[in-house]
Amino acid sequence: MTARAFTENLGRRVVGGVEEFGYGSLLLLESLYWIFVGHFRQQPVRISAVMAEMMRIGVQAVVVVTILAFANGVMMALQGIYTLRDFGAESQVIPGLAMSITREFGALIVGIVVAGRSGSAIAARIGAMQMSQEVDALRVLGVNPVRHLVAPILLAMLVVMPALTILANFMSLLGGGLLCSLQLHMSLEAYSQLILASLVPFDVMQGLIKSLVFAVLITLVSCSNGFAVSGGSEGLGQSTTRSVVLCIATIVIADMIFTFFLSR
Repeated sequence: MTARAFTENLGRRVVGGVEEFGYGSLLLLESLYWIFVGHFRQQPVRISAVMAEMMRIGVQAVVVVTILAFANGVMMALQGIYTLRDFGAESQVIPGLAMSITREFGALIVGIVVAGRSGSAIAARIGAMQMSQEVDALRVLGVNPVRHLVAPILLAMLVVMPALTILANFMSLLGGGLLCSLQLHMSLEAYSQLILASLVPFDVMQGLIKSLVFAVLITLVSCSNGFAVSGGSEGLGQSTTRSVVLCIATIVIADMIFTFFLSR
């Protein structure tokens, strides 16, 4: 590839990225507009649609989040105990579990699960509507597609993501506690007291703030990829795959940025 071709390709990708960022920002602003102003314009966001999205995104993901969070807590406790045993500081794994799970891994597990499970489904559903011209039909009927499709998803995400994060925190700490009770020969009551003594409210709030940011990112990336579908069934598959990859990538990058600034 010549230098000119490389530069042109890089420029197109940068312009495409800027356009996609701008489109996602407009989706967010328009969704917030309909959430807060739609009622006054006699076009409110339907509560039934929000509840249906909460069921798809949140309730149906409870089992997966519970299992993965519990396994993650066991794994973190196991690695922490074996690592700190060489220094005779096995008991210090408990404060490490408390802070790392509530600040970081609880929200991160939920974000990845929801991105892979619901983000792909959202992109596929909107993409199928786009290909079958249902989105255009909504516009013809005078129904704003963002109010009808995106705003309920955003509201549902903002509600269920913190709730799932709290569940993930609890199950991860429970998994770590069960392993610590076996390896360190301590009761769950003593483990719970050490966890509570190691945490401050901001530790939990940091994870909940991250979950809200992840909710917005998953919604915007999934919906924007769904609206951008073209090229038939192959394009739908590519858009769905791209949605999952971008959701997870943006979540990890956002988590890195938040951790850098909030942990200083």
